[in-house]
Amino acid sequence: MSNQYYPVYLDLRGKPCVVIGGGEIGERKVEGLVESSAEVTLISPDVTQRLQELAQAGRITWHARQYQQGDLQGAFLAIAATDARDVNQVIAAEAQGEKVVLNVVDDAPLCSFIAPSIVKRGEVTLAISTGGSSPALARKLKETIQDSDLLRYADLAGVLSKARSLIKQRGMVVDADRWQEGITESLIDLVDSGRSEEALNVLMSFLQDGPEGAVGSEAVSQVTGPLS
Repeated sequence: MSNQYYPVYLDLRGKPCVVIGGGEIGERKVEGLVESSAEVTLISPDVTQRLQELAQAGRITWHARQYQQGDLQGAFLAIAATDARDVNQVIAAEAQGEKVVLNVVDDAPLCSFIAPSIVKRGEVTLAISTGGSSPALARKLKETIQDSDLLRYADLAGVLSKARSLIKQRGMVVDADRWQEGITESLIDLVDSGRSEEALNVLMSFLQDGPEGAVGSEAVSQVTGPLS
């Protein structure tokens, strides 16, 4: 039986993260951390062209050498992307001693967390994991979801976020089932055709007309202000 991992999304803004290994896998890991606004330190004697560019631009700190004991001191998270298991074992031992959460690529027994397959569309991120039992299955599910029309619902994230803020501002109470009923393909069509403001107005009117939506609210005839 595989480990029962606890799924979580981490806020890495400004947090020190260390990546050991500068190949293609290390590049993907670094880019993901940079996108999350982490403070990234890369340790590797050789790195890809993209990683060199990130270092030259000051977006990461690169130490052009092999891993050394003590490199994880002060780190919040670390990723070992080397192909040397003996080195990974030393990194894992240090991570445990320093209480640093660690991912060792393709070596789940050495990990304190595993990285899921990711599907992103706009503001929506889907994480897929098989608990380390079958990375191939996780990748297959990722590819299937990426090609699915269901992912179009992710395009509504901006409209739904704005509506949620307006609901709170107006002291409205909207039942969870009413929210679900309001998320429709017609709203998707409006957003995809560049009519996000109209989609917001349609949704707000629908939510207010519900059995609980009118509590503490005023009539919605036109919602002003651009969506962000």
